[in-house]
Formats: sequence, C-alpha cells, structure tokens
Amino acid sequence: MSKFYSELSPDLLRFIGEQKIFFTATAPAQGRVNLSPKGMDTLRCLDSKTVAYLDLTGSGNETAAHLLENSRMTMMFCSFSEEPLILRLYGQGQVIRPQHPDWAMLYPHFTPTPGERQVIVLKIQTVQTSCGYAVPVLEFKEERDQLKKWAQRKGVQGIAEYWRVKNRKSIDGLPTGIGG
Repeated sequence: MSKFYSELSPDLLRFIGEQKIFFTATAPAQGRVNLSPKGMDTLRCLDSKTVAYLDLTGSGNETAAHLLENSRMTMMFCSFSEEPLILRLYGQGQVIRPQHPDWAMLYPHFTPTPGERQVIVLKIQTVQTSCGYAVPVLEFKEERDQLKKWAQRKGVQGIAEYWRVKNRKSIDGLPTGIGG
C-alpha cells in the first residue's frame, strides 16, 4: 500500500543515498511525456524537501524545456536490493545554469563531471512510498564511462556546439533555454 508524506524522513534520505539510478519525469502542456534514467552519482539531497542533480549533456534537453514551461516534475527511485521499495518525489523543478545566482551555492555539492550542462532542483511537495514487490532484485556491476569519455573528446567548445545543434529545443519544439 502506498503512503504519502510531506517531506523526506531520515530513512528515505538514506535510501536515496544508496541508489545507483533514479528516474525523472516531466511533461509539457501539449506533447510527449519525458521519462529519463539518471545515474553516475549526480544526485544530492539538500534537505528534507529539496533534491538536486547535476544534469549531464545528452541527446536531448527535454527536462529543461518542460520545466521552463510548467515546472512539474516527478522523480522515482526503486530498490533493486532484497528490501523492496518504490519512492516518488512530486514537486516543482527548476533549471539552474552557471549564470544563475543560485549556481555558486549549488554547484559545490557536486563532483565536476565532463559534459555537465545544468543543475536540476526539485522542491518537493509530496513524497510517496509504495511496496515495489514486483521490481526484480538486481546486482550493481559498475558505472558506464562512455558519456564522460564522449564529453572529454568533444571538449568545451564541442559540447557548446552540441548544445547549439541538439539541445536548444525539445523534440516537441519547445525552447530549453540553453545556449542563448
């Protein structure tokens, strides 16, 4: 059975800290729902009502476009260990880039990573837990390093050009706010 909370408890904060993967979901008023897996130790719990992750350059920038339009966001964590649990965080998301006044306060929480693009902050409105009984038990093997290597090969100028060509609009044509 699911349970709802107004903030993250110490046990749920610990649970989040143990996860190797999490998922983000956003949607524009009209268009495709975006659901993205995230990993590589990019998530930080800032307090019981705020989480943030270092967003890395990818093939699209849907989350940024959707958050600029309406700020609705859900994050999901699910246990793949022996103890089942699904955790969803519902709230309002915000995109923070280096030129934003909050960047200097947020960025030090993260490990610099090739291809970093922005920080996504979620102000939590509701926390939901559910059983997770149908989620398989899996073993973590290792992080992938392909994204870091790709970003290193591109270099700073190559990443900026990639953003200009691939990350300025969502797949539904919405502006992402990156690169101008």
